[in-house]
Amino acid sequence: MVSKEKSSGGPVSGTRSPKASGRAHPVTLRQVAEEAGVSTATVSLVVNKKKDARISAETRKRVRDAISKLGYRPNALAKTLVSGTSRFIGLVADAIATTPFAGQIIQGAQDEAWKHGYALLIANTEGNADLENDAITMMLEYKVRGILYSTWFHRETDVPVSLHEADFVLVNCFSNDPDARAVVPDEAQGGQSATEILLGHGHRRIAFINATTPAPAKDGRLEGYKRALENAGIPFDPDLVLEAYPDQEGGYGATQELLQLGVTAVYCYNDRMAMGLYDALREQGLSIPEDMAVVGFDNQEVIAAHLRPPLSTVALPHYELGAAGVRILLGLEEPPASAAAKIHCPTVERTSVRVQAPA
Repeated sequence: MVSKEKSSGGPVSGTRSPKASGRAHPVTLRQVAEEAGVSTATVSLVVNKKKDARISAETRKRVRDAISKLGYRPNALAKTLVSGTSRFIGLVADAIATTPFAGQIIQGAQDEAWKHGYALLIANTEGNADLENDAITMMLEYKVRGILYSTWFHRETDVPVSLHEADFVLVNCFSNDPDARAVVPDEAQGGQSATEILLGHGHRRIAFINATTPAPAKDGRLEGYKRALENAGIPFDPDLVLEAYPDQEGGYGATQELLQLGVTAVYCYNDRMAMGLYDALREQGLSIPEDMAVVGFDNQEVIAAHLRPPLSTVALPHYELGAAGVRILLGLEEPPASAAAKIHCPTVERTSVRVQAPA
């Protein structure tokens, strides 16, 4: 005969205490009703904030107190099945989650979504069409309120067929699809503002180093440059517009030609190009801003704020692009009837520009 020894403390071997039994079961609607002394239907009406229901203020308070005491959480899935939509907004992106400064699109969308009671579901597809389709399908299955479809640089895009099954807004991209609402940076305004920084400091002979790669930014930033000169009464000189690959090497390589133009200031297509220009000017024994004033574009913080001297530039409004996309999706902001909504690109003035002394 096997004897059973008494435990000196705690449960007998083979039994489990409530705490040892693993995760606690979620509190049910019935338990809240029993605690408050009302029906489950009454609890449901209070939980779903049915203001027209005939429930006294005292009863509503008893139900809310019971919910707080027991830690009851409404079943979001059940509410989704009833309403046909959830408190999620989807964001499908090609690369912005892995691009530091463009990741602000996510931050802007997330902050704006939270402000209106929504959470963000994010899928970063790296441009893979199969992953993109799977992500959109998953979001549709979760009954998202709508989907933001974003690219890491401003460009025209083809709208995936499956995206038409949801309410959607394009962010940092656009399409000729008549159903595609979009929000993009105002490249022309940004180019104008960049040039006006230099004009405002007395410069009149200003070069522009543009990109070689066709893109809305290339066209828009040039248009803004021309517009600023025209407003200042300065004739546009096509010889002062150079083209280079939009990176450090491009800016570095354009410097010799730039120095032959006799300009006092230069506006660069982006901050990386300006960084290459800094290096080349330094090698020539020239200083910024004494010998050459420089303005960039993008406000890529890891570059612009840490160059010596810090670079004056124009910021791409990534945060506001994400936030505006959510507002348009939720119907809180109306986009233009036949074109993409354009978001203002703010100037960020640092010390790479100074007042030009009279000749």
